[in-house]
Amino acid sequence: MGTLEIFIKNKDVKYKIRIEKGAQKELYEYVAERYGGKKAAVITDNNVNKLYGASLYKGLIESGVKCRIISIIPGEKSKTLGVLADIYKELTDFNINKGDIIIAFGGGVVGDLAGFAASTYLRGVPYIQLPTTLLAQVDSSIGGKTAVDLPMGKNLVGSFYHPEIVFIDTLYINTLEERYLRDGMAEVIKYGCIKNKRLFDRLMNYRNLKQCVSDMDELVYSCCSIKKAVVEADERDTGERLILNFGHTLGHAVEQYYNYEKYTHGEAVAMGISEITKRSELLGLTEKGSSAAITEALEKYGLPFRIPAADKKELAKAISLDKKFKGNSIGIVLLSRLGAAFVKEIKGEEVEDFIWGEVPE
Repeated sequence: MGTLEIFIKNKDVKYKIRIEKGAQKELYEYVAERYGGKKAAVITDNNVNKLYGASLYKGLIESGVKCRIISIIPGEKSKTLGVLADIYKELTDFNINKGDIIIAFGGGVVGDLAGFAASTYLRGVPYIQLPTTLLAQVDSSIGGKTAVDLPMGKNLVGSFYHPEIVFIDTLYINTLEERYLRDGMAEVIKYGCIKNKRLFDRLMNYRNLKQCVSDMDELVYSCCSIKKAVVEADERDTGERLILNFGHTLGHAVEQYYNYEKYTHGEAVAMGISEITKRSELLGLTEKGSSAAITEALEKYGLPFRIPAADKKELAKAISLDKKFKGNSIGIVLLSRLGAAFVKEIKGEEVEDFIWGEVPE
């Protein structure tokens, strides 16, 4: 299969997503043409750096740029203002300026952190997304959301700042631990739930995860195409783009409740997708059978679908700090049926009862 391309066009920015195996070659050609003689700061994590850092560094140097690798500790706990300050220092030491380039080389944490650093350093330095995890390839590397966490909650400090271009190479997922491959599948399932029933059915028709991976370029293209349409319609997350948060409100609360240590982002989102759909179906807001279908999909791809015993008041408290709150209400994403999502506004004091209260007769 050759190169698949998607173009995202918003009011003030447009950029390309290139999906192909061996995309590093295209990256080197791009950098040589646009940034030859300049500097490239690569922000990555220690795991990715061990596997691919040396080859990426060599390729960029041969492309005619000066290069520095900035490597952080893997995981959500690195997505902080403290780590961000360390990155700023590295960028300053390397004398990065607005004519240079930052490359986000890793999963969702690296992409969020590097994108936010790029958006704020010198009030904006161009950057490229080179995502290495399935979750980042199908979701977080596109759309322009960048952020860091605060102790009080996830992604509470951030900006909208689009990459200059995104290179997606699905060969990277071959070196992912199976847990993190399944982690990304939670987002793929999410896209089928909210916008594309055919994608959901396609996932159910694969014999196993291995067969699914063999078709990954097409699956990534399908997810990115859905996100492109949603982002172009609502760049700033004020309307339709909110449906991309399906399962995330509850999922983020689970991540925070367990201090970002017990569950990956995708695992938490999987639980959020399952629990909120089970609830909305009981409340008569979602077509019957949707919850069972989602549970079957999550089980098929080895993802959790129940939140273990937890203090519901603490989970509700975590939700109360969610960045999606506007005034005293939050938009909870629900399904009317598989392939169709909507946003229901819930008052802050009613969130706990809406999710966990008794079902009316």
